Amino acid sequence: MEVNFFDQIFWGNTLKQYAFFIGIILIGLIFKRIVSRIFSQLIFRLFRKFADQVNSDTFIALLLKPIEFFLSLATLYIAINQLKHPLNVTFFHYKKTVDKLKIDEVFTIGEFIDKVFLFLILLSVFWIALRIVDFITHVLLVRAAKTKNKADDQLVPFIKELLKFLIAFIGFFVLLGYVFEVNAVSLITGLGIGGIAIAMAAKESLENLLGSFLIFLDKPFTVGDVVKVDGIEGTIERVGFRSTVLRSADKTTYIIPNRSMIDGVLENLTLRNARRVKFDIGLTYETSNESIRQIIADITSYLTDSPATTDAVVAFDSFGDSALNIQVVYLVPMQKEFDLAKVKQEVNFNIIDIVKRNGSEFAYPTQRSIGDSTPAKNDN
Repeated sequence: MEVNFFDQIFWGNTLKQYAFFIGIILIGLIFKRIVSRIFSQLIFRLFRKFADQVNSDTFIALLLKPIEFFLSLATLYIAINQLKHPLNVTFFHYKKTVDKLKIDEVFTIGEFIDKVFLFLILLSVFWIALRIVDFITHVLLVRAAKTKNKADDQLVPFIKELLKFLIAFIGFFVLLGYVFEVNAVSLITGLGIGGIAIAMAAKESLENLLGSFLIFLDKPFTVGDVVKVDGIEGTIERVGFRSTVLRSADKTTYIIPNRSMIDGVLENLTLRNARRVKFDIGLTYETSNESIRQIIADITSYLTDSPATTDAVVAFDSFGDSALNIQVVYLVPMQKEFDLAKVKQEVNFNIIDIVKRNGSEFAYPTQRSIGDSTPAKNDN
C-alpha cells in the first residue's frame, strides 16, 4: 500500500503538518504589517470622537509595534500547534497532593510552550493598553495646550503615570494568576514579616504619591511657574507620580521627590506681584548736606515718576569707613513689559547722572597721609 507523499512521517510529524507550519508562518510574516494597520484603524474608530483634533497616524504609530508583536505570537502559536512532536514529549514529572493523596503529574513540552505563549500574549495585551494610555494623554495634552489654564498641563502627565501604574499593577497579578497559577490574595496574606518589610520599603513611595495628590489639591504651583525649594530655583516642567522636575536657569534638570516639595519651605516666585531691589550708593565725605538732600530728592522723584518702579524709598542710611551711604529700595512690577535687568540698568544710569549733576562723586576706599606735627625740641 502506497503512502501519500504528504502523509510520510519524519520525526513524529507528517510532511503535511510541516507544510502547514511553514505556510502559517510565511502568511503571518507577509500580512503582519497590513493586518496590524487595519486592526489599529479599527481600534481608532472607538476614539474618533474623542480624538477629533489628532491625526489617526499618531494612534497607528503608537499601536503598530505592540499589535505586530501580538499577531506574530498568535501566528507562531497556531503554527507550532500544527506539530505533535516534540510537543507531546515529557518535560518533567512532579508530584501533586490532592486531598492528602500524592498524584504523579506529567508536564510536557507542549504545556511549557503554552505557558510561555500565554505569558507573552498577556504581556502584549498590556503593552497595547499602555500605548492606548499614551495616545489618550497625547490628545489631552493637545487640548490643554489650547487653554490658558496651566493646571491641566500639570494634571495630564500625572494621570498618565497613574494609569500606567494601575495597568502594570493589574498586569502583574494577572500574570501571576493565569500563567503561574498563583493565588494573589493568598500570596499577599502569606507574606507575614516579608509583607511588613515590603510595606516599610514602599513607605517613601506612598508618601511621594500622597504628596503628588496634595500638590494637585492645594495647587502651590503649576507647570511653568518659577519656584525655589531647598535652595534650588527653577521652572516647573512636570509633576509626576513620584517626583517633580525643575529646570534651572543654567538648564540643569533637578528631580525632586514630591514629599520634599510639600514638606519644605517653597517659594513660588511667579506668584510675586513685584520684585524688590535694594542697594547702597556711597558718596564722598566732601559732599555737603544740601547736595545729599538734593540727590535723595532727585532719585526719589525719578523712581516715583518711572512706570517701571514703585514704592521707592531713598534715605541717608549710615556713615561708612570711606563713604556716606545712601540706601535705595524700589519694586519692579511683575509684568511682561518690565524686564528686571533692563529696569535696574536704567535706574543705575540715572543715579550716576543725578550724583554728578549735584556736584558729588562716588566714594571708594582711600588712604590719607597726615604729616608729622610733633613740635620741635627746644635746646635751651
